[in-house]
Amino acid sequence: MNTPPDRDRLHAFADDRLPADERVRVAGWLADHPDSAAAVHDWRRQNAALHAAYDGVLEQSVPPHLLAPPTPTPRPLLRVAAVLGWLALGIVIGRVLPPDGPAATVDDPLAALPHRAAVAYAVYAPEVRHPVEVGADQESHLVAWLSKRLGTPLRAPHLVAEGFRLVGGRLIPSEQGPGALFMYEDGTGGRLTLYVVTVEHDGGETAFRFAHAGALSTFYWVDRHTAYALSGELPRASLLPVASAVYRQLGEDRPPAQK
Repeated sequence: MNTPPDRDRLHAFADDRLPADERVRVAGWLADHPDSAAAVHDWRRQNAALHAAYDGVLEQSVPPHLLAPPTPTPRPLLRVAAVLGWLALGIVIGRVLPPDGPAATVDDPLAALPHRAAVAYAVYAPEVRHPVEVGADQESHLVAWLSKRLGTPLRAPHLVAEGFRLVGGRLIPSEQGPGALFMYEDGTGGRLTLYVVTVEHDGGETAFRFAHAGALSTFYWVDRHTAYALSGELPRASLLPVASAVYRQLGEDRPPAQK
């Protein structure tokens, strides 16, 4: 296949809805494009998870109370409910992820970073069989691949001295484009994630900031044009030395300050 398949065709391939001859052509193209093959693999895993979770529900009859005609709700009450819902959501977000230090602003490249890092942690850290796309046994390939996709040199910090080994990493989406997620694990199975994205920034550095959501703690910062967030279910005092080690290792390639 010389012409790359479009996204709809790749989804059809993942869903086993292509004719046999076309399926063979797409499979041959995917063999030469590992990034697209990894995406198709993830779609298939999502399909399998959805079937496992909901196939049983689809076979059930619709509950009688759902078949009854809805009771009309006055429009003014709907408007009030919507306003109250958005106010409540804003209060919850403000309480869940309060930054330590200066208040976040719209122009602050870190404003949304701890929330996005927390979501990435919540999605991937609990995974048992597929927590990462590329394992630590292929660390060089992993770092080179993610560096190319983000367009900036990356490094996977070594945290053995802090009690954590590298599990591997994966490519993730972000509002700025491709992002990277490195995962670490201690001897008890506790995990940390290092969320990495490029940002529009003046090229300087920012001090550590801290946020927490329940048991999840996050230290985050910007170094030149790259933002980092280290998240884990650890108290602040336990996560701080690990975050300091990450910052120190990532800064080894930092050019010296101009005098």
